[in-house]
Amino acid sequence: MASRYGLEIRAATGGDATGLAELLRSCGHPVAAEALAERIEALRQGAGAALVAIEWGPPSGLVVVHWYPSLAASLATAQITTLLVDPDARRRGIGRLLLKAASQAARSAGCGDIQLLAGPRQADLQAFGAATGFTDQGVLSVRPLRKKG
Repeated sequence: MASRYGLEIRAATGGDATGLAELLRSCGHPVAAEALAERIEALRQGAGAALVAIEWGPPSGLVVVHWYPSLAASLATAQITTLLVDPDARRRGIGRLLLKAASQAARSAGCGDIQLLAGPRQADLQAFGAATGFTDQGVLSVRPLRKKG
């Protein structure tokens, strides 16, 4: 998709699962590589994209964006649900490049707006969002759909 100074941004595939599992683990989100491979393939079939930043080895960044139509807007809305950069690779513009690639994918899908989901315990992501033009629109509430067993 994009390349800059040895950094490539491209669609994630099931083959990236092992490296992405390590990236997620280093960012505090452990997921088994096998489960991750299945989830990546499911994303590839749906209305969205998982994009990776690769620089001379395992992935150093990941962005997952979904889009959906709504009654509130004439154009679809894109939503970034995951934006991670390896802690050792931060402050080098990788997050901005991933955001740019996600925005491009969303525009290509016909979206008019893009949202960044950042929870209250994600101060770094909230600050990144503010620095890249996102405005705070409130809080997200979540409820499970199935009873825990």
